[in-house]
Amino acid sequence: METNTPDRRMMRRFDMRLPAIVRVEGVNEVHTETQNVSARGVFFYLDRPVSAGTKIEVTLTFPPHITLTDSVRVRFSARVIRVDHPLPSLRVGTAAMIEDYEFLRSGSSDFLSALQKEWKST
Repeated sequence: METNTPDRRMMRRFDMRLPAIVRVEGVNEVHTETQNVSARGVFFYLDRPVSAGTKIEVTLTFPPHITLTDSVRVRFSARVIRVDHPLPSLRVGTAAMIEDYEFLRSGSSDFLSALQKEWKST
């Protein structure tokens, strides 16, 4: 039976399969891929559950076809806000809210400055 629950998302999500490195306290870094990204959050799968509220660090690489220039790496400080338990696979869906970020590559400073201002204003 399908229920009509309101969508609580505040920002538009973009289906993006981007390579990601996730660091969780006390756990080695995990290489994964995002499923969707918004200005305030990211969703990806891990091979083990992480508790809601856990602080994580996520590093993404935005490729040239998205940035319209060189690849851009961004590191997010985030907090896990939802964990979808694995059914039927062993992958665990993980949603995290972005709390802060930094650009790791300084290709075109004008582009990065504009992008950073855009993201900070949302």
